[in-house]
Amino acid sequence: MDNTPAPRDTPRSGTRLDSYVDRYAARTAGMTASEIRALFAVASRPEVVSLAGGMPNISGLPLDVVGNAIGDLIAANGPVALQYGSGQGDPRLREQICEVMRLEGIDAHPDDVVVTVGSQQAVDLVTRIFCDPGDVVLCEAPSYVGALGVFKSFQCDVVHIEMDADGLVPEALEQAITTVRAAGKTIKFLYTIPNFHNPAGITLAPERRPQVLEICRRHDILVLEDNPYGLLGFDGDPKRALRADEAEGVIYLGSFSKTFSPGMRVGWALAPHAVREKLVLAQESATLCPPSFSQMAVSAYLTTHDWQGQIKQMREMYRERRDAMMDALRDYMPASCAWNEPDGGFFVWVTLPPGIDAKAMLPRAVTARVAYVPGTAFFADGFGSGSMRLSFCYPTPERIREGVRRLAGVLEAEMELRETFGAGAPTRGLEGRSGYDAPSSDLS
Repeated sequence: MDNTPAPRDTPRSGTRLDSYVDRYAARTAGMTASEIRALFAVASRPEVVSLAGGMPNISGLPLDVVGNAIGDLIAANGPVALQYGSGQGDPRLREQICEVMRLEGIDAHPDDVVVTVGSQQAVDLVTRIFCDPGDVVLCEAPSYVGALGVFKSFQCDVVHIEMDADGLVPEALEQAITTVRAAGKTIKFLYTIPNFHNPAGITLAPERRPQVLEICRRHDILVLEDNPYGLLGFDGDPKRALRADEAEGVIYLGSFSKTFSPGMRVGWALAPHAVREKLVLAQESATLCPPSFSQMAVSAYLTTHDWQGQIKQMREMYRERRDAMMDALRDYMPASCAWNEPDGGFFVWVTLPPGIDAKAMLPRAVTARVAYVPGTAFFADGFGSGSMRLSFCYPTPERIREGVRRLAGVLEAEMELRETFGAGAPTRGLEGRSGYDAPSSDLS
């Protein structure tokens, strides 16, 4: 028997690190690790105060109730929960999702809901069915890093739209549409996070919402409304969703990651009927079906527990932590810094003094045992170096205050360095710095 190995079809060239580099599809050039992922190994260390990742604080969940519900689920419906399911998602859960969305003014039918593996997969599926290489996606400036990664991986061109304290600026949206189309490019949709924005912490003002919808309707542009934080406002009732006032021109994305458990990985898309069909086909191609067990576990939780009361407790917890962040920023940060005060969600956007580069400063912050996300992570065009995102959702109020104190110390030292040496002050890299490890898992 001849054991001589068969010749390969093509020789491997590439590099010593990756001999397959010349075989990958062109779209893989857009698959790069986010700056948040690179932070995680450091930020997860107990001695580091992480103001970086947007991890929900699930310590307040009634784990006994959740455990009992899951135990009952397996005892009563184990053969179904542990089996393949529908590509569209569990029918009972889709009905309950419609009840959740009703809190934001949305009148929807379960047939138009597609359950996904977190709302991140919903962004991926929508982009997959709509976008060809070179198509334009409009996004707020800054925008969610996970969505930017999806758009880049599908070779989309991202055009950022200005925001101010009231959210997306309608006039800037109108101008961007005109400019892009004058250049002969195709706009596929506007991606927006109208409530408690990630990363900016801003909420789109009520008077601007109909303006944004009217502009997109007039220019025949689809709106992709991503709303994972919508029920986590600190004051008053949930904001009315864009989808509540525009059924055909808006695809709405929701998630249980922030209001129940990110580990369940259950999100959804509410889409016009024709789009729904394409989403189901894309879902079946990607995963065959979303996990039945996770869906039925979420459904059991919604059925057996006062989930609205639980969300109210979460809102109060996050409001306390937001207040701790605001107090610490006022007490410690240099007067030349600026920040917003979010009325919901997880994040604060901080603008640094002129000339300070958040990305270059990060190694010194890590050495001082505090982590944040540089603003550059949230722009597709390299901007944002003078800003950072701080998260208040996971640390305790005491840890938040200590983290901001450490951060302020690093920033003051950076300002002194710049004042002494000017704009050419040396920037030390991550190599050889204590407290830095190789990248690990991702955070939202």
